[in-house]
Amino acid sequence: MTSALDDLISLLDLEAIEVNIFRGVSPQENRQRVFGGQVAGQALVAAVRTVDDPGRHVHSLHAYFLRPGDPTVPILYLVDRIRDGKSFSTRRVVAIQHGQAIFNLQASFQVVEDGLDYHATMPDVPAPETLPDFRTRMAPYKELLGDWYDRPRPIDIRYVDGGPFDRKGTHSSTQRVWLRADGVLPDNPVLHQCIATYASDMTLLDTVALPHGLSWEDQGVQMASLDHAMWFHRPFRADDWLLYDQVTPSTSNARGLASGSIFSSDGQLVVTVVQEGLLRVHT
Repeated sequence: MTSALDDLISLLDLEAIEVNIFRGVSPQENRQRVFGGQVAGQALVAAVRTVDDPGRHVHSLHAYFLRPGDPTVPILYLVDRIRDGKSFSTRRVVAIQHGQAIFNLQASFQVVEDGLDYHATMPDVPAPETLPDFRTRMAPYKELLGDWYDRPRPIDIRYVDGGPFDRKGTHSSTQRVWLRADGVLPDNPVLHQCIATYASDMTLLDTVALPHGLSWEDQGVQMASLDHAMWFHRPFRADDWLLYDQVTPSTSNARGLASGSIFSSDGQLVVTVVQEGLLRVHT
């Protein structure tokens, strides 16, 4: 396991400070705001820690990003145990900084049940081993990125259709990436779900700018996540390759909607993600 992945696992290991109250921290990085995937992953961990039945696993979450997170101070996660039924448990989590809510999440957990089984077909794409990793892909931009180029990364992302810098000026409504944790994770399905939640926010919002030939680093482009929803369909490992097939069906009113289907390497649909984000272009 890489040190970066170790750091991510530690980041998701919240401190319990009171019943239903947890504290999380942010990595020591030069960021203006907390990465949305971090808050979503930590909030899911907080919810999981209050589900007493180990046989219940998260099947869906719905969240809103309310305010930018401050990476210099801890985040408090307050969990409301809304309901524990025979088959389902529901939790609500509010993330607090400086006395204000910055994020809220509702998650539902279900016991494992037998049922009818069907899923969409995974697209036919090149294998991840044939695609460049971050250092290879971004080598031409090494000087521009500075220290960001050499920073260890817990998630290995391989772009199928070319990276954001390479696609500038082209117009498309789709984006596909392979991703996986950069190392071997413990056999804990909750950890794999939480890391997938963290990673699901890394590329999805970028998709809403693609139909306009834009990207997040273009001058005058303002982008931020507004909400995030996930449905977990089948078990998976976040340290195996996962194909993230992303599409933007609509952009309007300074917002863009993107959806993503996450497939395991053997072709099973394991997670569905939908996110709406702010998309403003200042001229």
